[in-house]
Amino acid sequence: MKANKLILTFSLMLVWPALALEPRPIPNPNVGLDGAATMHSDTYSSDTTPLVGPLGGDSQRVKSKSISLAAACPTSLIRKDGHPLVLCTNMFGLNPVVHILNKDSGLSMAKLNLPAGSLLGGVYAYLDNQDRLVMVDGKHNLVRVKAWRDTSRIIKRWKVTIDESVSLTEAVNSHCATASVQDCDSVVSINAGGLNDVWFVTKQGLVGSYDTESRDIKTLKLAAGEEVHNSFSNTLDGKAGIATNEALYLIELDAQGGLNIQWRAQYDSGSHRKPGQLSKGTGATPTFFGPETGAEYLMITDNNDYQTSLLVYKTDAQQAELICKYPLFNEGTSGTENSAIGIGRTVIVASTYGYPYPKVPDGVPAAVPAKADFAGGMMRIDLYDDESGCSEIWQNTLRSSAVPKLSTVDNLVYTVERRNVMNSGKAKLVDSFYFTAIDPETGMTQYQKYIGGGFFSDTLQMAGNIGPKQVYWQGTVGGMIRISPR
Repeated sequence: MKANKLILTFSLMLVWPALALEPRPIPNPNVGLDGAATMHSDTYSSDTTPLVGPLGGDSQRVKSKSISLAAACPTSLIRKDGHPLVLCTNMFGLNPVVHILNKDSGLSMAKLNLPAGSLLGGVYAYLDNQDRLVMVDGKHNLVRVKAWRDTSRIIKRWKVTIDESVSLTEAVNSHCATASVQDCDSVVSINAGGLNDVWFVTKQGLVGSYDTESRDIKTLKLAAGEEVHNSFSNTLDGKAGIATNEALYLIELDAQGGLNIQWRAQYDSGSHRKPGQLSKGTGATPTFFGPETGAEYLMITDNNDYQTSLLVYKTDAQQAELICKYPLFNEGTSGTENSAIGIGRTVIVASTYGYPYPKVPDGVPAAVPAKADFAGGMMRIDLYDDESGCSEIWQNTLRSSAVPKLSTVDNLVYTVERRNVMNSGKAKLVDSFYFTAIDPETGMTQYQKYIGGGFFSDTLQMAGNIGPKQVYWQGTVGGMIRISPR
């Protein structure tokens, strides 16, 4: 059976049309550098970029530099001038801290500590069109953090300060506050809408939209008992794809600024949390993608106990219309915490089953089994032109330890591979990490470069981003890694 599957996959590779690297989503005018201003590259969460990576052009080799920040840095956002604004969690105190890094050396030029919130509450952020970092702090304030150079003194220094702050406290707790409990919910993620609005979602499934001009806040509570543990995605025409631990929602902003559910799709959330996932249910941020506008489809992965499946729905349908369901990886070792790459009719997704996270969010159920080998593997799935289904194009065994990113200029998928001495699925503290480039047409590895080893070099399934001058910035448990052409 496995031999037949390999023959079928190889045959499809021979006859299948080449990967269509367009269209990428239309850049959102409310965010910064296209491809690098959000964790998943853009507000659609396509995990694609129009920027040239370290192996683009004439580059054939790369060099890397590790930057210690004494913090885990899951959010690497790159300003238009090339200086990264990174959002980290301090090892001591576990509070969020924003660093402005030098684009050439990678060293921190200034930082700002912020109040601690939930484990995921400070992770998702974006850069606005003024290159300010937009996030919600641990006190429910929607803040815009500005990094600037103070030239008023003889010694010119960089500073990181709060430029704007808006309290979301009343809105966040509006659905659950009582006389005895005022602070009952927390923001998990935010994203930029396309209409001068900022969207936010709370752990208990409250969706909010803040109008930056009128300063009005509209909210919508999703189904009782459902929780949100990941980020979400927005289109330019006022739609948002949001996944709870039970269902995928397509939310729309109407002409009056109200939030409405266009459709809701229940998915198989499984009976337990799997090792290598941070919550029960889908581990994926929903992704908009498509062959014409870049938003015809909305996808997630489910959490079936035995084998996770890719699920793709039509965006413009008035009821949830599933056009692709495809089982991923191997039964019994199938699961992912990562958002997939989506472009044209192509999806590329990586397995995180068994990944050894040192900490999981408070309150999540224990994993079943408690531990497992890090299985690894990546897959490419393509939708049929007539939307009647989808097929596997390739599958590899790469043990990706970061969120893969596709450069549409290089035609390469960039990620980091985790390896141990015996090259097995066992994950050890002494494992090594390799910057990796993959051919999206075949799934074959094109290039690898050792970038570090041990606990503090762990890229922990975090998302990197490409900035100007072909520089790739990747967060680690201990700080950042700067990767550039040699």
